Amino acid sequence: MKNNVKLILAFVAVGLLAGVGAGAAVWWNMPSKSASPAAGAAAAKPPADTKIYKYLNLEKVVVMLRRNQGDSVTHYMSTDLVIKVAEDKEKTVKEHMPLLRSIAVKSLSSFPMDKAEYMTIDQFAAEINRAFAENYAKEHREKPFAEVMIGKLIIE
Repeated sequence: MKNNVKLILAFVAVGLLAGVGAGAAVWWNMPSKSASPAAGAAAAKPPADTKIYKYLNLEKVVVMLRRNQGDSVTHYMSTDLVIKVAEDKEKTVKEHMPLLRSIAVKSLSSFPMDKAEYMTIDQFAAEINRAFAENYAKEHREKPFAEVMIGKLIIE
């Protein structure tokens, strides 16, 4: 019975120390009250984007995913891309659509099925945006659009 009481007291003491430590960490990381609230709000608020954007569709990008070793079934991915473009660059992006399709096909067809089936929409979008950025950088040209998003994604 005495051992049980000692064990309970030890757990209570450890819990109290953990609570005190967590409280001290929160207090230590709190922002200083001496800084003006207006300065903090101005620093935290990003500047507003005043550009007018349009959204262009690049539909039906279909690729065959790489097979895994021993896999006899062919898997496909179909996606529709949405390209966010500033209004003044719309014509340029429309002229680049065949290039954008080619880069997307090259990027997406590199995935094996076992990796693609567990990726999120955001991961696919990040991979496609990375491929576009690398291609435009390699050609020493400015990317004429802000970002590419996924409008639809089907993996079979």
